[in-house]
Amino acid sequence: MASQVFLLSRNVQKIVKPTALLKRYASGHAPNLHKVLLNVPATEVSTLDNGLRVASEDSGAATATVGLWIDAGSRYETPQNNGVAHFLEHMAFKGTAKRSQTDLELEVENLGAHLNAYTSREQTVFYAKCLSNDVSKAVEILADIIQNSKLGESEIERERGVILREMQEVESNLQEVVFDHLHATAYQGTPLGQTILGPTKNIKSIGKSDLNDYIKSHYKAARIVLAGAGGIKHNDLVKLANEHLGKLENTYDGKPPSVTPCRFTGSEVRVRDDALPLAHIAIAVEGCGWTDQDNVPLMVANTLIGAWDRSQGGGVNNASKLAAHSAESNLCHSFQSFNTCYKDTGLWGIYWVCDPLQCEDMLYNVQSEWMRLCTMVTDSEVERAKNLLKTNMLLQLDGTTPICEDIGRQILCYNRRIPLHELEARINHVTAQNVKDVCMKYIYDRCPAVAAVGPVENLPDYNRIRSSMYWLRI
Repeated sequence: MASQVFLLSRNVQKIVKPTALLKRYASGHAPNLHKVLLNVPATEVSTLDNGLRVASEDSGAATATVGLWIDAGSRYETPQNNGVAHFLEHMAFKGTAKRSQTDLELEVENLGAHLNAYTSREQTVFYAKCLSNDVSKAVEILADIIQNSKLGESEIERERGVILREMQEVESNLQEVVFDHLHATAYQGTPLGQTILGPTKNIKSIGKSDLNDYIKSHYKAARIVLAGAGGIKHNDLVKLANEHLGKLENTYDGKPPSVTPCRFTGSEVRVRDDALPLAHIAIAVEGCGWTDQDNVPLMVANTLIGAWDRSQGGGVNNASKLAAHSAESNLCHSFQSFNTCYKDTGLWGIYWVCDPLQCEDMLYNVQSEWMRLCTMVTDSEVERAKNLLKTNMLLQLDGTTPICEDIGRQILCYNRRIPLHELEARINHVTAQNVKDVCMKYIYDRCPAVAAVGPVENLPDYNRIRSSMYWLRI
C-alpha cells in the first residue's frame, strides 16, 4: 500500500542532514549546481497508437527500474467495492494465463530481479528492478501481469485471508490509523475519505467478477504509463511497449470513469483510548492539487515546519522554531509536517506523538507557528527552507527506482516530467511574501480537520481549535 513533482508530498518524510549540499549553496556555488541540473539526462516521452505513454531517463547505469503507473486507486471505487484496487494488486502475482505463481516467482528469482507493487488513493503501480540487460524480460512480465492475470478462485480466497491479516497489521500502526481517520473526516462522504484497503465486509465479499469489472473499467491504455530509469534506451522501451502493450484497449463500454470532486469538511474524529501510552494527533487544512501554482510555496511552508524527534540533536538551536520549542519544553516525542497532494485537492498539516498531558501545549505551539507563517515569516527562514527543499529533492532522486517513480507519477499528474532545473527555478522564485500570502490563503481563519487517537482527553475541543486559526490584533 502505499502516499512526490513531488516525492516530498508524502505523508511520511525522512529529514536528512544535508550538510554538504547546504554548504555548496551557502558558498555561492549554486550556478554550478544549476549547470549540473541542466545536464541531467532528459526524460523522453512517447505515446503509442492506443494512447499508452512511455517515458524514460537513460543514465547508462548497469541496472534499471521499469514499471506501470496506472491512473486507478481507491478514489475510483464506490462504497460497495472499496478495496478492490488493492485486492487486485495482491492478485497480480498469483499467476497468469501463461505462468503459474511458481513459474512467475522462479522466473523473477532467476533474473535476480525484484518485483513489487503498491496501491494509493489515486494510483496503482507495478514495477521491477533488474539488470539493464533484462529490461525486455521485465517489461514482458509486467505486461503479462496486468493483461492476463488468472484471478483463480482458490487464489482469491487465499489472498482474502492475507489482506485481512494486513488490515490487522495496519490497525496496530497508529500513524496509519490517524491518517486514515484524517482522510475519513476531512473528505467525509467522498471517495477520498475511503481507506485504501477497504472495510472488512468488502474484503470478505469481493469476487472474481468485481476484479474483472475494475480491470475493464480502469486498466485502459490512455490511463497507463510505462516508465523506466537507469540503463534503458528509450526507443527500445517504446518497441517493447508496442510489442507487449500495444493491444491494450482504450475504449469503454459505457461512460469513462472520471474524478469525482471531493469536498473538504472542517471536522474532527477522536478515538479515545486511555490504555495507550501516547497520544497520536494530526491536524490539517485543505491544501492544493498537484498542478496548482500554490503547490511550491506550500512545499516551502511545509519545509519551514519540518520534522523532529527526540533522537535528533540540536535542542533549542534547531532552525525550525517548532522543533526548538519542542526540545526546550518537552512538548512531544516527534512531529512531522506533511503536504499530501491529489489531483484537485490536498491535505497540508502536521502529525505528532506526545504524552497525554502535553496535547494542549503542543497544539498551542503548532497553531502559533502556523499563525507566524501567515504573518511574520522572515526572508532568512524562507531561504533556509528553500535550500533544504532543493537538497531533499535531489537526495530523494538517488537511484533508478525513485527516479522511475518520479517519472511515472509526474506523467500521470502533469502529462510531462518537470525538469529539475525548472523545479529549482520555481523554488528559487518563492519569497517570504509568497509564503505569507499562500499561508493566509490556505491556513488563516480556515476550518481544520483533526484526527486524534489515544489518551486525548486534554486535547481542546474543536471550537477552541477553530478559534485559534486566526489572531485578533490591533
